[in-house]
Amino acid sequence: MNRNGSKLKKYYAGVSASYEKVKADSNKLTEWKYQRYLKDYLATAKSMDRNIGRVLNYLDSAGLSNETIVVYASDRGFYLGEHGWFDKRFMYEESMRTPLLMRYPKHIQPGTQVPQLVMNMDLAPTLLQLAGVPVPADIQGKSMVPLWQKKSDTNTWRSSLYYHYYEYPEPHRVAPHIGIRTAQYKLIFFYGPFEQWELYDLGSDPSEMKNIAQLPAMAAVKASLQQALLQLARDYEDKEAVQLLQKAMVTTK
Repeated sequence: MNRNGSKLKKYYAGVSASYEKVKADSNKLTEWKYQRYLKDYLATAKSMDRNIGRVLNYLDSAGLSNETIVVYASDRGFYLGEHGWFDKRFMYEESMRTPLLMRYPKHIQPGTQVPQLVMNMDLAPTLLQLAGVPVPADIQGKSMVPLWQKKSDTNTWRSSLYYHYYEYPEPHRVAPHIGIRTAQYKLIFFYGPFEQWELYDLGSDPSEMKNIAQLPAMAAVKASLQQALLQLARDYEDKEAVQLLQKAMVTTK
C-alpha cells in the first residue's frame, strides 16, 4: 500500500471508530451524520477553491488571462440543513440559486455585478457571442454580454425564471414540481404523489418559511403567476408541464 493509501485507511478507521461510539444513540447519530456531512462538504469546497486559484494564477503568470474566459458555475445550489434538507433538486432558494462568476478582463470590468435574473441556459449564447460565433435562432437562452456592458434595457430582459424538476420516483423520490420565480414571488406546483401549490413572498419571507398560496389576499397574485408560469411552459415547449398546469388550474378555480 502506498503512502496515500495508508493515510486513507487510517482516516477511515477513525471515522468508523467515531461512528461505533454513537450508533446506538439516535440523537447523537443524527448530530454525527450532520457534522460529518457538513465538514466533508466544506472541505471539498475549500479544496476546489484552492485549485481554482492555482488555475487562475497560472493564467496570470503565463500571460493568458486576457485571452481566456473563465466561468465558475454549478448545476445547482445545495442544502446544508435548510428546510431540513440536504442535496438539491427542490426549487427553494438554497438550491435554485447557483454560483455564476466570470473572468474575462478584455470584456468584463472586475467587480461588475449583474442584478438581472439569468439562467444556466444563458451560458451557451454568452460564450458564443464572446467567441464571435453566430447564436443559433433556436437557442432558448439569452446572451448576458449586454448586461455587463450596461446596454440591455431591464424592461426587455426576462422578468421571471422557469423551473421543472421531473425525475420521479427514482432515484431520489423528490416530488416533481414546476415553478416560476420573479424578483418578488415564487410559485411552485407539486404533482405526482400529491398536488399542492406553494407561494412565497421573497421580499418579506426570503427563507421561504410561510406558504401563502391559500391566503385570500394573495388570490390575484397567485392567479397572475399561474398564467405567467403556463406561458413560460409554452414558450419553452414543455408540453408535459403545459398539460399538467392546464389541468391543475382548472381544478383550483
